[in-house]
This record gives sequence, C-alpha cells and structure tokens, in this order.
Amino acid sequence: MNRILIVDDHAVVRGGLRQFLANTADCQIAGEASTGADALAQVAAESWDLVLLDIGLPDINGLEVLKRIRSQQPTLPVLIFSMYAEDEYAMAALQAGATGYLPKDSTPEEILEAIRRATGGGRYLSPHLAEILLSGAMPSGRQLPHELLSPREADVMRRLSRGEPLTSIAECLHLSPKTITTYRARILEKLGLHSNAELTRYVVEHKLDP
Repeated sequence: MNRILIVDDHAVVRGGLRQFLANTADCQIAGEASTGADALAQVAAESWDLVLLDIGLPDINGLEVLKRIRSQQPTLPVLIFSMYAEDEYAMAALQAGATGYLPKDSTPEEILEAIRRATGGGRYLSPHLAEILLSGAMPSGRQLPHELLSPREADVMRRLSRGEPLTSIAECLHLSPKTITTYRARILEKLGLHSNAELTRYVVEHKLDP
C-alpha cells in the first residue's frame, strides 16, 4: 500500500481525494497537511511513497516547498496537484524537481494514473502538457527573482528579512561581516530591491520564510 501525503489548504480537496483513493487497493492518503511548514515537518518525521502538493499554500509557496522537500528527500516523488494552468507553472515545477504536474480538473482516471506512475518510479505529464512539450511551445516557466539566488544567498535573505544584524548573521554562518555585506548587496541586486524593508516585504509576500 502506497502511503501518500496530501498537501492542500482546502479540506474539501483533501477529503475528496481521501474518499476517492479509499476505493483503490494500492494507494492510501496516510497523511494530510494544510500548510507548507506542516508538510515539511511530516516529510522529515515519517516515510512516504508520494507527496501530492498544491502550489497555492497559505504560508510557503508550493514550489518553494518542493525545493525544500528535494533537499530533504531527493528520491521522494512529488506530484504537483494544482488549480493553476499547466502552461503557466508546469515547467517551473518540473525544473524544480516535480515528478509530474496534475491539474485539479483532471478526471479520476488521470489522477489515479498519475499517482500510480509516480509511485512506480515514473514521471507523469498530462496528454495536453506532453503535446505542448513535444511541440516545443511550452514557455520556460515563470521564474521569480528569488529563484536565481544560491542556497547561501537565500539563507542570508531570510535572516536579513527577520531583522538579524549583519554581525549576528556572520557569526552564525562562520563568515566575516564584510562577506555578509557583499551577500546583501548581491541579493538586493538580484531581487531589484534597495533596502532591508523592501527585502522583508518581498519575503513576506512570497511566503519564503515560514
């Protein structure tokens, strides 16, 4: 029995999938999370065969959750299950490490096929998305400015947004204050921002720090 963690802030979606999969012999919704933070905690605490992940979460953007899951559990299949159009987010999700992209208006047969393919070690693309990819018409995906940051820069960004002094950040990361100052300048440049206040607003708006 494949143990599935569903991450979605809508209880009706979680309940519907739980009821739907209750009729299958090989798949089970064994856990639910309504926030990205809860999902990451459950991924770290338990063993899962698949994560069904929504993009529009209330605390952390789903693509950011996907990247953090990838860093924690590189081999854990993550299937994006979203209301957002494939043309808009699918490529960004696949580039971030998603096993597949499943629109919420998919038929029950498509949902089950995607889950079984993902838990079986394969990847899933809807017929529509596969056709777009084969035709070469898929855009490169919506890339947000913070996705250009390195892991160290992203860490420094979150610490700055919390109001941590440069000296404290330097001490925690075992770097010199001058190096942190350089990181700060580079982060602001990549994000197109000019101050720590703008940086904090950016982090809050994009839900990058749970």
